[in-house]
Amino acid sequence: MAFAELGSVVLDCPDPRVLAAFYAAILGGTIEDNGDWLDLRLPEGGGTLAFQAAPGHVPPKWPSPEASQQFHLDLTVEDLDAAEKEVLALGAKVLDAADRTRTWRTYADPAGHPFCLCAG
Repeated sequence: MAFAELGSVVLDCPDPRVLAAFYAAILGGTIEDNGDWLDLRLPEGGGTLAFQAAPGHVPPKWPSPEASQQFHLDLTVEDLDAAEKEVLALGAKVLDAADRTRTWRTYADPAGHPFCLCAG
């Protein structure tokens, strides 16, 4: 029997405002600014994505056999090509999107966290 529920997923980053704005532009929602901690309340009961200031933040390496990326976000989109243009315009960087036959492409957000756009 479950005894807890997920409150939020928290991303460490050098600038919480920049990263919250990046994901709000992709996912929608409302940003609540609490100084060094910001919550992005996602629409339609989608939960909370939080951003915490982390001095000395070192982005994960992807892919890296020496160091784990820890986790990544899968974001479902209707049109991979259109979504790719949007995330790149918002400051994402391509990590792995050369194989256009796959149903996903991998990017890094402005703080270096990997995320995938997945056809849905």
